[in-house]
Amino acid sequence: MLLSADLEKHYIFEKKSAAQIAKLYKCGTNTVHYWLNKYNIPKRSISEAIYVKANPAGDPFLIKEIDKSSDWFLYGLGLGLFWGEGNKVNKNSVRLGNTDPDLINYFLYFLKEIYKIDQEKLRFGLQIFSDIPKEQAVTFWCKKLSVQKRQFQKIIITKSVSKGTYTKKCKYGVLTVYFSNTKLRDIIMGAIEELRKVKPLYENHTTTALETNK
Repeated sequence: MLLSADLEKHYIFEKKSAAQIAKLYKCGTNTVHYWLNKYNIPKRSISEAIYVKANPAGDPFLIKEIDKSSDWFLYGLGLGLFWGEGNKVNKNSVRLGNTDPDLINYFLYFLKEIYKIDQEKLRFGLQIFSDIPKEQAVTFWCKKLSVQKRQFQKIIITKSVSKGTYTKKCKYGVLTVYFSNTKLRDIIMGAIEELRKVKPLYENHTTTALETNK
């Protein structure tokens, strides 16, 4: 017999899996699941179990308590950047791509200051034109973002067919930031969804003006 308090301690607070608890008490995983159901202890979904297994030490981020106007400004700026430039389709990581180093730096600062992420866990992808050496482009971004070459995972080289404006604008390529964490991605997307529900001030002013003209 497994006690409710023991199961709650190991499964809920210590985030141990059913298999780990079974090994601890020298019983089968079916026994652990039986007692979890018996005590009505909510079990983790498959995706939650995968997340816990991938992050045994807990979340690789810590949400900062926002209490200063400068923090609120950075928070709003970061959400706006992700809303406009981020990859909202991918559900497994926080991704944002752009050609502007300053824009990328602001987004990285947002992740580091508001969510306290470890910069070492950041990964980067790069898409460049063939008329610039790969090493030169990577060195440029490493210097601009203060990151290491080993953090670059994927570099795509596109054949350059012209010397047009877009080629000049993207001289050092399109850089994509990756922070692989489903939970943080969902938190940021949740905040953006809350923003969608807020009626913009200009709409209030427009409505008031229309009502006044009637």
